[in-house]
Amino acid sequence: AIINAQKANIDLTFDHACAIDLATKGTSKNVVEAVHTSVNPQVIDCPPAEGSKRSIDAVAKDGIVIKARGRVTVRTNLASFVGGATEDTIVARVGEGIVSSIGSEQSYKDVLENPDRISKNVLAKGLDSNTAFEILSIDIADVDVGENVGAKLQAEQAESNKLVAQAQAEVRRAAAVASEQEMVARVEEMKAKVVEAEAQVPLAMAEAFRDGNLGIMDYYRMKNLAADTDMRSKIAGGDESSKDDQ
Repeated sequence: AIINAQKANIDLTFDHACAIDLATKGTSKNVVEAVHTSVNPQVIDCPPAEGSKRSIDAVAKDGIVIKARGRVTVRTNLASFVGGATEDTIVARVGEGIVSSIGSEQSYKDVLENPDRISKNVLAKGLDSNTAFEILSIDIADVDVGENVGAKLQAEQAESNKLVAQAQAEVRRAAAVASEQEMVARVEEMKAKVVEAEAQVPLAMAEAFRDGNLGIMDYYRMKNLAADTDMRSKIAGGDESSKDDQ
């Protein structure tokens, strides 16, 4: 490994090589692979090809989902190889950067027109800090358009607003029905009071007879007046019925 590093003009001392060898002992990596990756850069898929996710999904400001796949070219940073973050950290940081960059675009069309702008924005974030690798380039391998999440959310919000409006209308209808029933009950109550008051009239007349405040002629005049009023009411009612028939 030291010879290969010297041939590639890479500064790798014996002590550093021993430290890398001890740090990678028991893992799938070793100092030879570290030097090899430093000479021949490695390409990391983002998201990983063996993973369950086939793309990184992000939403632009217009609500359209963008499905992107990136390829990150890295080489080993021997100076921070011991204790530095691994490939998983690179993949996570690049994925986060892609999502953030797509989310800052006004429209999905801007992403389709300039996918290289995403890679430039992500690369400028310095995502390889404190990792065992140095990022050489970030390339957007594929960009697809997904569903319109914004429109879907607006439709769901509209449906929710409709249900709320229907519930409020039902509350108002129930209140109106209750108020109507209350008015009916009050009318019946008033009618009962009128009947009760009318029932007091004969008692008052009887008391007036006993006290001498009402004579027999007064009583007959009152009866004649009531009969005359009743006759006039019937005649008026008959005239209105005749007009309706005509």
